[in-house]
Amino acid sequence: VQLQASGGGLVQAGGSLRLSCVASARTFSNYVMGWFRQAPGKEREFVAGIDPGYVTRYADSVKGRFTISRDNAKNTVYLQMSSLKPEDTAVYYCAAETVRFTIATLYYEYDYWGQGTLVTVSS
Repeated sequence: VQLQASGGGLVQAGGSLRLSCVASARTFSNYVMGWFRQAPGKEREFVAGIDPGYVTRYADSVKGRFTISRDNAKNTVYLQMSSLKPEDTAVYYCAAETVRFTIATLYYEYDYWGQGTLVTVSS
C-alpha cells in the first residue's frame, strides 16, 4: 500500500488548509485511516482517525477545528483544518491500519505511512 499526502503549506493563524492522502489499495474502504503530525523535537502524535464505518476520533487539541473524512471511490482521506494555530505547525503524515479495524492512536499500530506534508502556521 502506498500513501501520497499533499496539501500542506504556509498559512496565517486563523486560516484553513485541507490535506489529502491518496492510497493505492483496492481494499482502501476496509482500512482505518489516520493523520499524525510531528513537530521539530517532538514525538509523532495522533491527530485524527476514521474507520471503515466513518466513525471518527480526534485528539483533544484539534477537536472542533479539524475534520477528517474519506472518499472511498477516490481512495482518499482528507483532513480539513480550520482556525489554525502556530502550535499546529508540523509535518503531517497519513497512515493506514489494515488489521484491527479500530482507530488506534499510537503510531506503531499503523501499518503504512505516507511521506508527510509540511504545515506551517505563522502568528
